[in-house]
Amino acid sequence: MNIRINYDSCWRNSFLAGSNNEPLPKKGRKFVASITELNSKKQNNYRNQEITHDTVMGILNRLIGDQRKLYQSRQDKNYYFAELELYKDKYIHFDDNPEITNEMTYLRNISGSTDQNSFTGMIRTNHPIFTSDYSKQFWGVLALTFDQLVDFIINDTEVNEKQELNLDPLAIIAQFAAIEKAKAVSYAGKEKQAAEILKSKFQDEFKPLYDGKLKQLPMYCAALYLQLERLATKFDMAAAKSKAGKITGISKNNCTAKDFMANYTTGRKKPIYGNPYIQTKYIKGVGKVESTLQKASGVLEITLNISPEKAQELKQMIANAGVSAFPLGKKGLAYVSRIR
Repeated sequence: MNIRINYDSCWRNSFLAGSNNEPLPKKGRKFVASITELNSKKQNNYRNQEITHDTVMGILNRLIGDQRKLYQSRQDKNYYFAELELYKDKYIHFDDNPEITNEMTYLRNISGSTDQNSFTGMIRTNHPIFTSDYSKQFWGVLALTFDQLVDFIINDTEVNEKQELNLDPLAIIAQFAAIEKAKAVSYAGKEKQAAEILKSKFQDEFKPLYDGKLKQLPMYCAALYLQLERLATKFDMAAAKSKAGKITGISKNNCTAKDFMANYTTGRKKPIYGNPYIQTKYIKGVGKVESTLQKASGVLEITLNISPEKAQELKQMIANAGVSAFPLGKKGLAYVSRIR
C-alpha cells in the first residue's frame, strides 16, 4: 500500500526542550529558542527536525481519526498499528523528498522573560550605596588595575578614594562590562594566591577558572564581597546588602545588569517581547556560520507492506475519518494526494 502526502511550509526546527513523545511536564517544555539559549556554548539548542518513523505513525493515526498524542495511542491496548510497529522495519517504509529553504523569523516570547541588559523607569542615584561615606572605597575596587586588585586581596591594601569612577548605576554597569571583556590571565604566582584566598572564603560560590586560565570578572566580583566584609568593621553596611546578605545583581562571579538596575530604578525589569531565530557559531577553519529557520515543502511517500485485505480496510478507515488537510510538524500543512 502506498500513501502519498504533499506538504507545504513545514518548519524544520524545534523551539522546545524534551520530546513530544512523553507526558508534558507540569510547567511545560522549556523554551530554548531565545538568543541566550541559541548561542549558549554549553548546549546545542538549535534543533533540527526531520521526518522520522514517529512522524509517519503520527500521520497514519491522524488519517484514521485518532487525534491523541502518539505515545498515548501506543499505550492503548487496542492500538491499530501495534502489530505493524512491532516489526516496523519489515512493514513500514517512507521516503521524504523535501525542498528546504531558510528564512529569518521573529519569535514572540510569552514566557515572561526579561532583558538581561535593559531596565525601565528613572535611575535613582541617591541610594545610600552610592552616597555613603564608604561608597568610594567600596566601588573603588572596580577601578583598580588587575595588579592592584591582586595586591588588595593579598595585602589588604586600602582603596584610594580618588579612583576615577562615577558613583551611579550606569557607570558601575559600564565598568563591569569593560572588566568582562578583559583577557583571562595565567593561573600562577600572585594571581593564583589571590584566587585561592577568595576560594577559601567563598568556596563553591567562586568559580574563576576557564580552560585553566583565571577570568578577571569573578575576581573583581568576589573582591567586592571581600571589601564589603572589611568595610563592615568601620561602617554600617546594611544599606549595601539585600535581605539575603548579597549585593543585589552581583554574585561572586558575575554581574547581571537587569537585577542590578532593578534596585536603582523606578520601573520594573524590561520584558523581552521576542527575538529573531538565528544561531551564530564560529567554526574553526570555516569562520562565522549563521543558522536560521528551515522550511520544507515536498512529498512524503509512505509504503506499508501489508495484505490487500488490510490495505483495503485501512483505506476505508481513512475515507470514513474524512481528514482533508492536516498539520505536519510546526506550521506545516499537508494532505493526501494519492492512495494506491
